[in-house]
Amino acid sequence: MRNKPFLTSLSLLALAGSLNSTGVLAQDEAIMEEVITTGTRIAGRTATESMAPVDVVSGDDFVNQGDTDLSNLLRNIVPSYNVNTQPLSDAATIVRPANLRGLAPDHTLVLVNGKRRHRAAVIYWLGNGVADGAQGPDISVIPAIALQQVEVLRDGASAQYGSDAIAGVMNFKLKEDSEGGALEVRYGEFFEGDGDQVTVAGNVGLPFTSNGFANLSFEIGSTDPTDRSIQRNDAAALIAGGNTAVGNPAQVWGQPQIDDDVKLFANIGLELDANKEFYAFGNYAEKEVEGGFFFRNPDTRGGVFGRGLNNVDGANETILDARGNPVPLHIDASGAVIPVADMLDGNGVLLGQLPGTRRFDRLVADLTGDNSGGCMQTGPDNSGGLDIRDAAGLADTIADPNCFVFNELFPGGFTPRFGGQVNDIAATVGVRGETDAGLRWDVSGSLGRNEVDFFIRNTVNASLGPQTPTKFDPGVYSQLEKNFNIDLSYPLAVDFLASDLNIAGGFEYREEQFEITVGDQASFEIGPLADQGFSAASNGFPGFSPLAAGEWDRANFAAYVDVETDITDIWVFGAAFRWEDFEDFGTTTNGKVSSNVRITDNFSLRGTYSTGFRAPTPGQSNAFNVSTEFDAETGDLVNNGTIPSINPVAVLRGGQPLDAEESTNFTLGAVLDFEDVTITIDYFNIELEDRITVSQNFSLTEAEVDDLVASGVTSAANLQNFRFFTNDFDTTTEGFDIVATWGVEWANSSTDFNLAYNQTETEIDSFTPGLLDDVRIRELQEGLPETRWNISANHLMGNWRFLGRVSFYDEFYDSEDDKSYGSEVLVDAEVAYTFNEKYTVTFGAQNLLDEFPDENPDGADQAGRRYSQFSPSGFNGGFYYLRLRYDL
Repeated sequence: MRNKPFLTSLSLLALAGSLNSTGVLAQDEAIMEEVITTGTRIAGRTATESMAPVDVVSGDDFVNQGDTDLSNLLRNIVPSYNVNTQPLSDAATIVRPANLRGLAPDHTLVLVNGKRRHRAAVIYWLGNGVADGAQGPDISVIPAIALQQVEVLRDGASAQYGSDAIAGVMNFKLKEDSEGGALEVRYGEFFEGDGDQVTVAGNVGLPFTSNGFANLSFEIGSTDPTDRSIQRNDAAALIAGGNTAVGNPAQVWGQPQIDDDVKLFANIGLELDANKEFYAFGNYAEKEVEGGFFFRNPDTRGGVFGRGLNNVDGANETILDARGNPVPLHIDASGAVIPVADMLDGNGVLLGQLPGTRRFDRLVADLTGDNSGGCMQTGPDNSGGLDIRDAAGLADTIADPNCFVFNELFPGGFTPRFGGQVNDIAATVGVRGETDAGLRWDVSGSLGRNEVDFFIRNTVNASLGPQTPTKFDPGVYSQLEKNFNIDLSYPLAVDFLASDLNIAGGFEYREEQFEITVGDQASFEIGPLADQGFSAASNGFPGFSPLAAGEWDRANFAAYVDVETDITDIWVFGAAFRWEDFEDFGTTTNGKVSSNVRITDNFSLRGTYSTGFRAPTPGQSNAFNVSTEFDAETGDLVNNGTIPSINPVAVLRGGQPLDAEESTNFTLGAVLDFEDVTITIDYFNIELEDRITVSQNFSLTEAEVDDLVASGVTSAANLQNFRFFTNDFDTTTEGFDIVATWGVEWANSSTDFNLAYNQTETEIDSFTPGLLDDVRIRELQEGLPETRWNISANHLMGNWRFLGRVSFYDEFYDSEDDKSYGSEVLVDAEVAYTFNEKYTVTFGAQNLLDEFPDENPDGADQAGRRYSQFSPSGFNGGFYYLRLRYDL
C-alpha cells in the first residue's frame, strides 16, 4: 500500500544527505585511477591512461543497491546498458536480454577474470526487435557479493578478444581475499505490497595453504511475482455476461516468479613458486522462473474453443488456414478488417448478422471416430456449427458423451503458465608465470554449460481432446562451450621508445555445442482430433519433436598479435591483429589501432579504429520455435514460428546459410583529470554489416505447412506465420558518453558527485525489401531510449552513509503496442549506519517517488497490458528494502 507522507519524508532525508548513487561508473577519482586489465595487456594501466574508454565499477557499487539481479544492478550504474522485465516473452522471460550501446545482447563479450564466459542456452525469440534472435550470456547467475570490480570496455575489441566484442567487453573480476568476508540478509518489496525479495548472501576469504587463497561466495533467494494488469475487455465482457469462471485479471502482466535461486562461486589462487601461479574459478547456479502467457478466450480461441470465422450471409468465403483453423481476421462487406473487440457488444456477444461479417462457431469434437455422434460441427461447406451465443446448445453438447468442447475443462478459458528450470555450471583452470627472461605466459582451459528445462502448465494439446494433460515438458535447450587458451607477453626494450614495446600473442581453440532435447510425447503429438480442426502440441509453447531435436557443434581456431608501447612520454600507441577460422563458414581477419596523447598534465586525447565480427551461434543456425503473440491490429492471438534459415520453406522466401556479422568501430575521446575532478567524453561510431536477425513474418501456404510438419515442426498445422534468421541489413550506431566525478572534503565528512551520460542512435543503412518490414526497422531504431543519464552523490559522515541517484530514461517504441512512450525520471535513495565497525543496517528505496511509465491507452483491448513490458526502467513502481550486513 502506498504511503505518500512516508515517501516524502524519505525524499527529504535523502536530499538532506545530498543526492547520491550507488555509483555511476566510478565513485571517485580513486576508482578512475584503478588499474585495469581489460582492453590492454600492459600491467599498470589506469582508466584515465587507457586508449579506449573503460569504466571501473567497484563491488560495493553493486552491493549497495536494493536489487540482487546483476543485470538490474548494472542498468542502474551504466547508462548505455539496458535491460527490462520481459513478463510475456517466452524464453526471454527466463534469461532476460540486455543491451550495451543499443546493440544486441550477443554483441557484448562477457569475461570472468579475463576469460570468456559461455552464453546462455536461451535464444531471445521475443525482445522488442533489438534483441530478437540474439543468444547472449546470462550474467544474473553471478552473485554481486563475489565481485571485486567490473570493467566495462566501451569499444570494439574483436581483434583483441574474438567474436561478440562489437559493442564492448564486460570483465567481471572476482575477489581474491584470503581472509575476511561478509554475510548479508536482504528483504524488499514494492510499494504496491507485492514482489517480495528475500536474499541471503555471503563471502569468505580463506588461506589456500600458506601461499594461496580460496575466496568463496554464495547467494540464495527468491522473488515473488507482481501484477500490474488491467482486466481485458473480452474477459470483462465474459464476466458481465455471467461467466463466473473467468479470472480477474484473466491475464497477468508483471515480473515473473523466481524460486530456489542459488548462486555459488569460487575463486582460487596458489603460488607454485616464485615464478608460477595456479588459478581456478567456477560457479554453479540454479533457479526456477515462471511467468504467464496470453489468455485463451473460452468462446473464440481458435483451434481450442473456436471453430472458425464462418460467413453469416454466404456472401464471402470463410477465412481458414491450411488445416481448417481460423485466420484471426474479421472482414466486413467492403473487405476491411474489423478488430475482434469491435465485433463484440458490451456483454461480449458478437454483434448482429451484418452483411458480409463472420462469426465464431464453437469447436465441437466428435469422439466416435466416424463422425456418427451427431455433434453440432461446422460442415465442409461452412454450414451449421454451434453458435457461441447458443447457451442451450452448449449445455446439450457438454452432456452428450459423444461430443466434446474444451469448455468442459476450462469454462472460463485458460491462461498458460510458462517457465523453465535453469542450471548453469562453469570451471576454468590455468597456470601462469614469467620466465627469467621476462616472458609472461598463461595456459588455461575452461568449460561452461547452461541448460534450460522448459515447462508449461494450465494448457492443453487440443488435438488430444479430453485425454490431454494440462502440464507438459516441452524439452530442453542446452549450450556447452569449451575453451583452451595460450597467451604470451614479452616486453622488448627499444632504444627510441619511451617504454618497452610489449609484444603479446596467443592461440585459442573454442568449441560450441547447442542441443535440443525431445519433449514429452503429448507436448508435440498430433492427436486424433487434429483432422477436426483442433490444434496440435502444447498450446502456447509446443514441445520439441524427435525431428526438431538434435545436437549441433562448431569449432574454431584463433591466433592474435597485440603490441603496445609509450612512443614518447606523452604518446601511447597500440595495435592488434587477430585471425580466426570457423569450420562452418570460414575465416575472418580483424585489426585494431589505438592511441592516447597527453596534451597537458591534465588533458589528453584518445581514440581507436578497429574492425570486428560476430559469428552466428549453432543455436541460431538450427533452432526451431513457436511463439503465440498478440496481434494489436486484429486483437487476436497469432501463432508465429521461427525456423532455421536452411529449412526448405525458409529457402523459398530467401533463406540461406548464416554468415558472420562484420563491424567497423571508431572512437574519439578526451580526458580531463584534475586533483578532485575527472571528466571523460567519448564519441563512438559502429558500422555493422550483414547483421543477423529474424526476418519479418511470412504467411504459410498449405504445401509449406506440410513441409514444416515433415521437417519436425509438428505444430505447423496451427501456425499463421513463420520467420527465419537472416544476414539481412546494415546499421550505423553512434553516440557519445560523458562520465564525470568530483570529490569534496569538508568538516568531518566527504561527498563524491558523479554524472554519467549516454546518447545512442541506430540507423538502418540498407536492408532487403521483403525480409524486413517497417515495424522491424522501427524496433531496431527506436526500441531503446536514445538518451540516458544518472546524476548522483555519495555522502559519508562518521558512521553514516547517505546515497541517492536521479536517473533519466528517454522515450522508446513498443512494437507490441505499436506506440511510443514518453521519458521517465526516477529517484533512488539509501541510508546506512555502521556500528561496532562490523555491523551495518541499510534502508533504501529504488524509485522513491513511486513513478510509473505512461499507461497504454488501449491496454484493455491489448490483452490487459497497462504498461509497456519493454519500459527501460521497469513498470512495477517503487521498491523499498532493508539490508543487514556483518563484516567478518
